[in-house]
Amino acid sequence: MDEDVRSAAARNNAEWCDVVCGSHGVAGRFDADAWSTPRRSPTWYPDAVTLRPGVDADALLARIDAGPGASVKDSFADLDLSGYGFRVLFDAQWIHRPPTDPPADPPLTRVTTPDRLAAWAVAHGGGELFQPALLANPRVRVLARYDDRGEVAGGAVVSGDGVYGVSNLFARTAEPDEVWRGVLAALPRLPLVGYESGPDLTPALKAGFTAVAPLRVWLQATPQPR
Repeated sequence: MDEDVRSAAARNNAEWCDVVCGSHGVAGRFDADAWSTPRRSPTWYPDAVTLRPGVDADALLARIDAGPGASVKDSFADLDLSGYGFRVLFDAQWIHRPPTDPPADPPLTRVTTPDRLAAWAVAHGGGELFQPALLANPRVRVLARYDDRGEVAGGAVVSGDGVYGVSNLFARTAEPDEVWRGVLAALPRLPLVGYESGPDLTPALKAGFTAVAPLRVWLQATPQPR
């Protein structure tokens, strides 16, 4: 069951990466083993996401610009890209929450206009990463928690269809636990997946998610000047 959840989470995440890249005019492709893009992806987004275990590293790296700055999301934590000049950027855990009754917290508010998206992006720290085209995608929901002054206190993105991925969750002035509960309150009885690492994993687990399996992100190291 965990392998099914991890495979679904990996595909959901790859689909979100494809949406973000597409909003910047960078086309991705889905193959049986991985999603990839031949052009460098936007900041913070991988150039490839594996969709099953045992992916051939040579074949995968041949599909991307594997130069300095390239990154690969190793969804099954079974690649060794160290021999190709990559280093481990971070390890994380896929997480899953089955469809259950939502908490009795105020739900996060859906962001529906470019101006509100721009304010959300500033609070998130993503700048121009989040393009207005995201708001027109029926599979994407940008959610915000507003404070008493109407400013963005936290937020998240939920994307997908069937299985829904929570990503880009942040807490600017709100508590992380509050933002997680607000996500759940906005999405009653939906199966949710995502990934978190380090201290960011704790509030997700408190919100009822289960850590399913590890993943790893590899980064091509930039050569140092001699």
